[in-house]
Order: sequence, then C-alpha cells, then structure tokens
Amino acid sequence: MSAPTSVLYDLPGPKAVRRNRVIGVVGVLLVIGLVAFFVYRMGEAGQLTAARWTPFLYSDIQNALLDGLLATLQVAAIAGALALAFGVVFAAGQLSDHRVLRWPSVAVVQLFRGLPLLLLIFALFFASGGAITVFWSLVLGLVLYNGSVLAEVFRAGVLAVPRGQWEAASALGLRKTATMRLVLVPQAVRSMLPVIVAQLVVLLKDSALGFIVGYTELLRQGRLIGTNFFNVIPSLLVVAVIYIVINFLLGLLATYLERRLSRSKRSSADTHAPEVELEQR
Repeated sequence: MSAPTSVLYDLPGPKAVRRNRVIGVVGVLLVIGLVAFFVYRMGEAGQLTAARWTPFLYSDIQNALLDGLLATLQVAAIAGALALAFGVVFAAGQLSDHRVLRWPSVAVVQLFRGLPLLLLIFALFFASGGAITVFWSLVLGLVLYNGSVLAEVFRAGVLAVPRGQWEAASALGLRKTATMRLVLVPQAVRSMLPVIVAQLVVLLKDSALGFIVGYTELLRQGRLIGTNFFNVIPSLLVVAVIYIVINFLLGLLATYLERRLSRSKRSSADTHAPEVELEQR
C-alpha cells in the first residue's frame, strides 16, 4: 500500500485548482501593479535620472559600500557565533534538573528577550561610559537579544523530540548529558534549523541598528552616500538589494544543510536496516 501524499489537507478538486490559479494570477498582477506604480512615482520624483545613479559607478562609492558590507558581515558573524553559544548554554540551563541552574537561566533569557534591542545597544554603550567600544556594544546587544531567542528555540526543539526517545535512552543506561548529546540534540537540530537560520537573518538585519551608537555599517554607508550625492532613495535601494542577496544566500545555505542532514539520516537508516533484519531472524 502506498503512503498517503498529504496528511494536512485533501488534494484540491478541479474547482479549487481553477480558483487557486485565478487567485495566483490576481496576486501576480497586483505585485506587478505595485512595482509599476513605485517606478512611476520614482520617475515623477526624478529618482530615475542618470545623475542619481551615476555615483554608484565611482570606485570610491563602491569601496565605501564594500567597507559597509564587510563591517555588517563582521558584526553579524561574531554576534551570530556568540548568540548560538549563548543560546546553547542557557537552553541547557533551562532544561537542567537543578533549580540553582534552571531559575537563573530562565530569568536571564526572559529578561533579555523582553528588552528592546535598541535599548540594549544604547544602554551597553552609554552606561559603560565608553568602556565598551561601539563595535562591541552592537555585538553584545545582538548576542544578548538573539541569544535569548535562540535559547528558547533550542529548549523548545529538544522538548519537541518524542518522549519515547528520552525513555529509550534511559533504558539503555545513558546519563542525561549523553542523552542530550547523542539522542535528542541531533534530532532536534533538523527541526530547528529553519528557525535558527531565520533568527540569524534577523540578527543580520538588526546590525543596521548600529547607527544609533555611530557604527558605520552598510545602511549607514548608504545613508551617507545618499546625503552627499542627494540620491537617498537610490542609495537605500542599492543597500536593500545587497541585504536581499545576502539573506538569499543564507537561505540557500540553510536549504543545503537541511538536505545534507536528511541524506545522512536516510544513509544511517539504510546502514542499520540489515542489522535489524538479522537480529529479528
């Protein structure tokens, strides 16, 4: 017997297929209309003239955008790595059986997850009296906020693993640390990966908040170029395209990792299948 192809909803009938196609066509036409209206308004405002876009052909402007991009990627890379470590540590603390570890971890995660990121960056820079540099104020703000969100993602991902996996590991005599490391976390990572990547994309975009403490990242470079050449809208559009390309590449990396994990899981299952059959005989 073949496996069912859909478990969430029934396959659409002929009427539903026609209705979905009509809705799809109308949606595409609406998007095209909005883009055309936006381009028309830009043309009326004189934002499409050659003088507005020519500065992006200058090597100095390209180098300034490249410097801003590298500054954004540097902040995002360091903050992303530290936020992942922060999330793992405090997720483990929240899952601990010891109250002395669990309650402080819960308090830290709830505190930093509830504070606005803008306030965190602002407070780290000005409350330290300059002891924390602009760069590290931005990095630490991103780590505290996004790390707290990731801690909740990790905790929920581990708890989502079926209870039978915990019980099977306990029956084999594994301690809780070994159960986490060998059984629960590898299964939870596959389901958490899309959410983790989505949060890293948020972190990358949040790095643009560095402007409040004077950090010159990509968006700030775009605004400076727009102010100097009186082409704010084209500058912001160029910056937006760069952000979209980076996040698209990050999404492709996540898809690649997800498929690779799925393939390794199937390979592992195929490898162990004959052993199970032999044991059953």
